[in-house]
Amino acid sequence: MIAVADTSFLIDWVRYSKRDLIFQLFNLIYLPDSVFNEVRSERTLLWIAQGLENNKLAIFPELPQIREEALRLVYETRRLPVRPVDYPEAYCVVVGKVEGYTVLTENGGAVALINYYKEYRDVKIMRALEVLIQLHNRGLITDIRNEIEEYNKQTGHRFSSKDLSGYDLI
Repeated sequence: MIAVADTSFLIDWVRYSKRDLIFQLFNLIYLPDSVFNEVRSERTLLWIAQGLENNKLAIFPELPQIREEALRLVYETRRLPVRPVDYPEAYCVVVGKVEGYTVLTENGGAVALINYYKEYRDVKIMRALEVLIQLHNRGLITDIRNEIEEYNKQTGHRFSSKDLSGYDLI
């Protein structure tokens, strides 16, 4: 499987000690130019550099047709009663739709986008919680509840009770 990741996902995921397990789920993870340009953390940049060197990560180029659609989504979500989506996240969602890639994000606007726009309903979005669950389902993580707690401690990211109960984790 191939994925495309946005900054909101990367920043937290890179703090996780078992971050490289993600490459057991995805053969390749693309980072759009706009996402790469947002990254400021030395830790995240180092992980990206290692991933690029090992051909686990790749930069997805800025393509005019995807750019136009992403800009349209940014504009429209700011005019509608939904959570707005920023350009890098919108670009990832459009890439997910056009290429059939899984979108890795923690951005609420990106998640809302696939629920609000019919033409984006088939885009597969995974947040860190879904990635952890998939790792557990593949036997790469044994105790999912403990691993979620570890992820929370290491990254400072708290999953909502609603999300956890949706997966029968509380």
